[in-house]
Order: sequence, then structure tokens, then C-alpha cells
Amino acid sequence: MEYKDYYKILGVASGADKASIKKSYRKLARKYHPDVSKEADAEARFKEVSEAYNVLKDDEKRASYDELGSNWQAGQEFHTPPGWEQSHPGFGHDGGTHSYYSSSGQGGGPDVSDFFESLFGHRGGYYEPSGQTAGQDQHASVQLELADAFHGTSRQLSLIEPEFTDSGKVINKPRSLSVKIPKGILQGQTMRLKGQGIKSPGSSTRGDLFLEVNFAPHPVFSVDGKDISLELPIAPWEAALGAKVAVPLPDGKSVNVTLSAGSSSGKQLRLKGKGIPAKIPGNLLVTLKIVIPEVTSEKARAAYQTLKDTADFDARAYFRERLN
Repeated sequence: MEYKDYYKILGVASGADKASIKKSYRKLARKYHPDVSKEADAEARFKEVSEAYNVLKDDEKRASYDELGSNWQAGQEFHTPPGWEQSHPGFGHDGGTHSYYSSSGQGGGPDVSDFFESLFGHRGGYYEPSGQTAGQDQHASVQLELADAFHGTSRQLSLIEPEFTDSGKVINKPRSLSVKIPKGILQGQTMRLKGQGIKSPGSSTRGDLFLEVNFAPHPVFSVDGKDISLELPIAPWEAALGAKVAVPLPDGKSVNVTLSAGSSSGKQLRLKGKGIPAKIPGNLLVTLKIVIPEVTSEKARAAYQTLKDTADFDARAYFRERLN
């Protein structure tokens, strides 16, 4: 085969520094990469450019290549000098007249693994092609207030979208997107927004955006799926005598519930359909908690004393019945 002039392939002088070699390589790799190029011989040119760069980017391999090149004369078939393979293990030979580079020291053509790691790999800040051309899916999350699940809302999202520069490097470009959040959305639910993802190189269409919804912690309510839980403080006389009390809802409204006489702490009331208004609405689970008022006056103290003297009540009878 004819001698491959790696400098000519990359369009640089034989004395070019590493920065110039890298710059030229990135430009050509971007031009001929099969995922994006429309050139008829893109795949072959891409492999050729990658092969040249894999050699010239490495000082030791480049020095060996330069030494090898000095033994070539135009118009002749190319052979390595006798014993050259043994002293240069970074290059392979197939036993004939074809000499070519392989990072493993075995035959088989140029090794492009460095290319994908350094130019298109995530660690290097470059795009790693997936073989698809219809756009890529993107994932994001948004935090809502619990009340938003009752009314619906809209949010302005700030997304980061990768964009290629002329040199083939990827930069993070901000993108703003307005999203309508429907009434009845649930904690942890993922919305699929078709066509709002990322464009792949060479593609005019976008993938989908998968938006995960989370609720900000609420000081009063807790959420479990479609159900909402609330601990409702009640006064001792409300628990003892029964009462009608207002129970707040996450949407800012309230609903009246009737407490039966003799209600105790820990009793749970289930308000059907008062949870998140999904297609099948959830429930509001109300747990009663008796709150003892602080004694701040002699009148209040006297009232408690009267209750003690007149009520036939043993708070720890439960223990005595079971421990004796």
C-alpha cells in the first residue's frame, strides 16, 4: 500500500504542535463523523482522520511514525525497515507489505476508542453518539406546592441543552420552556412532553422531555399517593362533649366535620374524595390529637379540680387490667 501521510490527512505541517493537530482533528472529525456528515465517503474519511490523530497526538507514537516515514520513498510500496516492528511495539504488521497502526499491537485497522473518550465521551465534555438521529430524550424535575395539585399551574423551566461549536465541542446552552401542570398531578409522577427533548446532531427533531414532579414539604399536610394526611388538634371539651370543627384543605378551603362525644387522640377520620383530585380522587385522613391547654389562671385550675373530683376516670386503667 502507499504510505499514509498523517500530517497531510489532518491538513497540518510536519512540525505542527499538539494544539494545532487537535484543532484540525476536531474540525475534520466533526465534518466526517457518520452520525452527522452527508459526505459520500464520510465513514472512510472519518476512520482515516481518527487513525492519523491516534498516532500524532502521542509523542512516542509520533516519533516512531516520523522515523518510519523517513524510510519511505515516493512511488514505492511501503515496507517497514527490518526489525522495526520489534523495536516499535505500538505498531502492527500483517506479514506482507501492509503496515498499519493498532493500539493493541494486533492487526485490524485504526483504534478509535480514544476518539470516543476524548472527543465524544461525557468525561471530556463531548457528545457520545447513540446511533439515533431523531433526537434525544431529556430528564428534568420540578418542585410544586401541594396546592398546585388542586388547581393546576404552569412553570417556566430553565433547561440546559448541549450545542455543538464549529470545532465539534459541546457547550451548555440555556433553554427556557413553559410547562402546564395539570390538576390532579401526583408526587413522583413523570410527565412526558413529546418533542421537548434534545436535538441529536444532524437532526431537526427533538426527543421527549420526561419531567418528574415533586411536592415541596408542607408544614401541616403529608402526602401518600393520592391520599393526604393531617393531624387535627382538638380541645379536651371538644373530645369529651363532641363538636363541629373546621378541617383545612390544601387548596385553601375547609370542610366541617362532626366529632362524636368521647373522641380520643389517635382516632382517624376518613374524608372520602378530599385528597388530591386525580381521575379517581384520593382521601383526606384526619388524625385527632387532644391538646391540653396551659393552666394560666385560678379559675382554670378550679375547673380542672372540679373535673378531677367529679369524673369517674382512671387514665391508666388499661395498664392495670393487663399487668395484674
